[in-house]
Amino acid sequence: MAKVAPSILSGDFSRMGEETERMERAGADMIHCDVMDGVFVPNLTFGPKMIADIRSHANIPLDVHLMIERPERYLDKFIDAGADRLSFHIEATAAAADNLAAIRRRGLKAGLAICPETPLERLYDLLDGCDFVIVMGVHPGFSGQKYIPETTARMKALRAEIIRRNLSVEIEMDGGANIENVAEIAAAGADTIVSGSCAFTSPEPEKVIAAFRCN
Repeated sequence: MAKVAPSILSGDFSRMGEETERMERAGADMIHCDVMDGVFVPNLTFGPKMIADIRSHANIPLDVHLMIERPERYLDKFIDAGADRLSFHIEATAAAADNLAAIRRRGLKAGLAICPETPLERLYDLLDGCDFVIVMGVHPGFSGQKYIPETTARMKALRAEIIRRNLSVEIEMDGGANIENVAEIAAAGADTIVSGSCAFTSPEPEKVIAAFRCN
């Protein structure tokens, strides 16, 4: 049964606390927070202050996903702001192994994210230092994109590598999940599924979250 992590990026930015509480009441397992710098991706979102404000309204973990260049500059700031899980993109740094170790030393779950066009093999030497891997189902930067079908095969290949090496690494799928494809995503090996616009635009987000979890 997959965990469900609604992405606050699809929420109302003028009501972030209320939106967080609404997703928590609807049964979310964690709140996914996409941090974008306008450099690594062509969009800007928010920084540590917003994470701290969301933290004050959340009783569930904050899954903070850094889509920023050289994330090592800001790891401590996001940890101090209240992240419980912290991930960054393998494409955005030359210090991936050091970053993973630094996150773990602070007591958080450490994750690597990978873009759709990046070969999975770039991750393999770093899996020992990961608690989870985010496989992007869309090109990072904007919510509401359609799921890239090849993501399913990528998750299956990653799951096979994790099993082959007997590792305890979770797979998180971020981007394009909806009621129609969530069963496919879960069957491919996703332990956590990020739900963006699908959950936030629904008048009954609890039904969306329940449907995601039951697949």
